[in-house]
Amino acid sequence: MRKYNKTLLAAAFIAAFGLAGCGSDGSDGADGVDGVNGVDGADGADGTNAGLTVTTVENAYDYNLTLDPADIVVVGSDPFSIKFTVTGVGTGNAEVPFSGLEKIALYVTSQSENTTDTGAPMLWTNHALANDFGSSMYCTPTGTAVARGGAEVEACTLVEDAANPGTYTGTWAHDGNAPVVLTDGDANDLVRVMVRTYDVVNADGTGISDKILSTPLDFIPATGELAVSEKDSVSNAACIKCHSSLDGYADTDMRIANIDAHHNYQKVENCVACHNPAYAGGQDDEDVGFNANFNAMIHTIHAGHHIADSLTGEAAELFGEIGFPSELNECTACHDNGTQWNDNVYEEACVSCHVDVDLATGENHNGIVPASDAVCSGCHGAGSLSPVEAHNVGVRAMTTDSIVFAVSNVTYAEDAVDVSGVMQDQMSITFDVTVDGSPIVDGFDFADYANYDEIKTGTVDADGTYYVGTSVNLSGVVSSGGQFVVTKVADFNVAGQTIAITPRFSVCADSDAQLIACQDASGEDQYAVEYVAVTMDTKYWNLANADGSGANIARQSVPSMVTADEAKCSTCHTSLGIAKHYGNERFDQCMGCHNNTWGGSYHVAVEYKTDAVDEDGEPVFETIEGLTYNNRDLMTVSHRFHSGLWDDNRGFPAINLNADMETQGYPAVATECSACHKDGMDIFAADGGLASGKRAIAVNSAGTQFISPVAESCRTCHAHSDAAALAHFKANGATVEGEPDTTADLPVESCATCHAEGKTYGIDTVHSSVAH
Repeated sequence: MRKYNKTLLAAAFIAAFGLAGCGSDGSDGADGVDGVNGVDGADGADGTNAGLTVTTVENAYDYNLTLDPADIVVVGSDPFSIKFTVTGVGTGNAEVPFSGLEKIALYVTSQSENTTDTGAPMLWTNHALANDFGSSMYCTPTGTAVARGGAEVEACTLVEDAANPGTYTGTWAHDGNAPVVLTDGDANDLVRVMVRTYDVVNADGTGISDKILSTPLDFIPATGELAVSEKDSVSNAACIKCHSSLDGYADTDMRIANIDAHHNYQKVENCVACHNPAYAGGQDDEDVGFNANFNAMIHTIHAGHHIADSLTGEAAELFGEIGFPSELNECTACHDNGTQWNDNVYEEACVSCHVDVDLATGENHNGIVPASDAVCSGCHGAGSLSPVEAHNVGVRAMTTDSIVFAVSNVTYAEDAVDVSGVMQDQMSITFDVTVDGSPIVDGFDFADYANYDEIKTGTVDADGTYYVGTSVNLSGVVSSGGQFVVTKVADFNVAGQTIAITPRFSVCADSDAQLIACQDASGEDQYAVEYVAVTMDTKYWNLANADGSGANIARQSVPSMVTADEAKCSTCHTSLGIAKHYGNERFDQCMGCHNNTWGGSYHVAVEYKTDAVDEDGEPVFETIEGLTYNNRDLMTVSHRFHSGLWDDNRGFPAINLNADMETQGYPAVATECSACHKDGMDIFAADGGLASGKRAIAVNSAGTQFISPVAESCRTCHAHSDAAALAHFKANGATVEGEPDTTADLPVESCATCHAEGKTYGIDTVHSSVAH
């Protein structure tokens, strides 16, 4: 219960009555008897009403701990001390002092120049680890604390200022100085201080689920000035691109939402408090298999399944199944804060990803055994062996931008060619192709340079529905005048209709972003970058008009009918061409295969990873009986894949269900729809259907059997498949998997009645990361 200043409340009460009594000029009453003088009240703190405090908060972000460099002594021979203030959100969302802290942990690190010829140029030193005390120091009112494992340990003594609630000081009452003081530290080095608070509850007495961590403070002890770390080459924003952001914090205090390790320390700056050279090593220990220093460990984690065959021990168990959603050599996917990753070359960072390289013997390093890290820059400091060049950073994007396809003409004739006595239709499509802005040279053939060589020609109805059509190929067609004219004879049967021309076309490129034959003369792969999508806008052509005018537009090309955001996909994948590998960069290119009118699936069943392993030590997957999916609609396939409702018939699924039916491998918060969907755009339309206008999904390849889209969208993420769930769907008007209808003219489901945005159980409420 909050405490209030009774004197102020009484004054307000009297003032209210005084104002109410000023309505007329009445007669003076008799003088009253003098009252007894009241007791003088205690002086309040400057600018603060000492009675207005809180002892609970509803969310971690309502708790704000503030540090000031002038109030911290953690370097040198002076006695340890720290002072900080804490506020919480009170009545009317006002920030008021937070009173009653019982336990915190203090993490202190210093950043200093590396004077050896091994490792990074700048190093972190955890003060408590350097003093053989552990990774942090507790502070409690008693000066002792119970550590993990149950042992009682010495702690700093935490005292709240009675005259200034919410202001706390910490001092050391035990022998020697506090373990977070680095006696021989340089006061001119950057020092980082971070506080973790324990045992904070909400008004119901339930513990706050998130870790309650202060914003790390970086400063120079000698001057008290704030400082900027030279080592932080990866920002929190880079991690958030895949791992989501914790809601509620200010944009200037971005925190990572979803990292499993230690139930998430929320910031890169926090992780290095422990993952620094004091915990380095282990890469050569077969039982551990990874180096716990942050730079090395993060490389090994994100290389994951790429290097799984070379991992041992804990690394194989913890990291071997992690799939990196971007290109592994795209260093800037994470390194977004400077060029340190390219400028500073040293063994620890390199071999944590290149795990098959042994620099002690020269194995897989051309036999070269470097004398020390100091000589690495001799080869890798610049030129083709520098990280930015050797890792082909940005080459995919450069190649994609380099080659541009555009449809300039289409001709079509029904029953125009006699093929063995059967009249067939003929379609010719003219592609204008440029390379680096210039028309492609005459006589060029893509046959040797294309991974995928397919141009889809589906049809589009007046309502924007796309239907799969016939494909044409460029291989074997020779360029002339900057154009490729592709002619195909087939039973198209599309006279007078709109066709959508979409690419499923990707090429091979070398490390200079130049086209290269995908295989050499001996048939060996030789590309540096594969699956590079060409740039090509989807072209809509009305075959009823010679110039293609008046074409229908598929809903996948209408922004108001597309609720997912391609740009958000690319924040994690860098490019949709990487995610699918077929050269599709946009949703209206993916629709060539992934649409609601072409049913069937290559992944009908759902498998989960059991706790068992086979004779080779590989995990054993088992099928979830009765749970099937028979469509390839882009929405439902995306939901299925990202929630792990998949099978491994094409290799180990990067995202899967474990034996407890929990999703493993998806980096974001699973309930955060905004990780993929557009901000501020409703999923539901006014009629209760989907905003996309999609009202049915085909479940057979002939496109003659259909189910309802809203229930299927939910089912492909939640795996709602039991009898009660299906009954609920059907009771609300859904046609469900296993009981399809033969018409696409299905009734609109009533799901939006409860689950539309703004409703009590709206998806914007139950799927928010705060609710999660």
